[in-house]
Amino acid sequence: MENTTKALELKLILDHLRPINQEQEARIMQKFRLDWNYHSNHLEGNTLTYGETKALILFGITAQGKPLKDHFEITGHNEAINWVIDVVKGDYPLTENFIRELHTLLLKESYEVDAITPDGKPTKKRIKVGSYKTSANHVKTKTGEIFYFATPEETPAKMYDLLVWYKEKVKENLNPILLAAEFHYKFIRIHPFDDGNGRTARILMNFILMKFGYPPIIIKTQDKDNYFSVLQLADAGNIEAFLEYIAQNLVRSLEIMIAGANGEDIEEEDDLDKEIALLEQRLKSVDRKSENKIENLSISLLELIDSFYKTQSKFKKLYKTSDFSVYLNDQIFEFDRNKIFNFLSDCLSNENIYLEIYLSYNFSLFFEWPKNDINYNVVLDIEFEANSYTVTVNQEVVLVNEKFHSLDKGNINEIMFKINSAHKDFIEQKIAEKESN
Repeated sequence: MENTTKALELKLILDHLRPINQEQEARIMQKFRLDWNYHSNHLEGNTLTYGETKALILFGITAQGKPLKDHFEITGHNEAINWVIDVVKGDYPLTENFIRELHTLLLKESYEVDAITPDGKPTKKRIKVGSYKTSANHVKTKTGEIFYFATPEETPAKMYDLLVWYKEKVKENLNPILLAAEFHYKFIRIHPFDDGNGRTARILMNFILMKFGYPPIIIKTQDKDNYFSVLQLADAGNIEAFLEYIAQNLVRSLEIMIAGANGEDIEEEDDLDKEIALLEQRLKSVDRKSENKIENLSISLLELIDSFYKTQSKFKKLYKTSDFSVYLNDQIFEFDRNKIFNFLSDCLSNENIYLEIYLSYNFSLFFEWPKNDINYNVVLDIEFEANSYTVTVNQEVVLVNEKFHSLDKGNINEIMFKINSAHKDFIEQKIAEKESN
């Protein structure tokens, strides 16, 4: 295990250099995070280039002609990484709930994909986020054989066993490199989710490594064949090859982090190509500024709709019934991100914009009170005029945006704070009235 030994030696050198200058560490982690986002998604078929990925994460620039789903994969993956980087600083345990929460951040929301039935007929398959698989996800190998993962019925027990195994190995002080690599492999063998298993496995592996003070491992897309080859060797009983492969990649990450800690250049051979790709992407964005403006506005409006739905849905547990509705130009829409985004983009692309977004969430009857007629309705309305749009909440204007600028996170957070505060105040008022009677 030559690379494992080398990684342990480099870890000792890194520990002697700690604490690392805060600015230097931020620069190192940004490199890791951008590489991690690009390579892990590209391994699974995402079409965004490195330059497009970096432009999206750092500047919010979307790639022309690339699927919306690919953009959501990158932003969801980046959100999951940021969450892991944050929680790894504390004493956050690795549990099944943690894994399901990570999967939810990664994929964001449920969606449908094309699938084949056992008898070979085309069908649709619902991918649920944060939930274990409900149908088999075995794969056909190059030789035509079927490689079997855990069945849906077996999955909960196998995931429980995996976490028990992990806790036991931590107590036994197993080498963290071997622990992280073997956890990755065992997770992949279960394949607990309908989608996103590879990306989730790599994030969990890096979470374990970072808990023990190691930098994250980046499996590069150009090394895809080697990565899958050692996974197949592990399937055939030679897990040592996979463990050594992971250690080899960890050596590279440690060398980068040590160089950065010493104030040295952390660019790799292909980093200049990446920077040129980013510049190319930004040059393209200048030429399509108007188109980008529409796309960015559509995305930000979609994020507002998404935030409204998600935050208000948290109140559902307090009520017996609830109902969420989306109206676009008086047409009722299913809560389907792609359909809503396309409709918004089409409307905003017209020279004479006509668009009104009307969101309504109705709640009825408190769960805990046997007899009550409590009702609460929150309405978010966005209406476009000649050169501006107005956001109102229950008929109160909360934002007027000139020249069709997109909403930033501050705008969205401020709007959601007003909505959530009003809802909490309503519930507290009803409780106070009940207590005073």
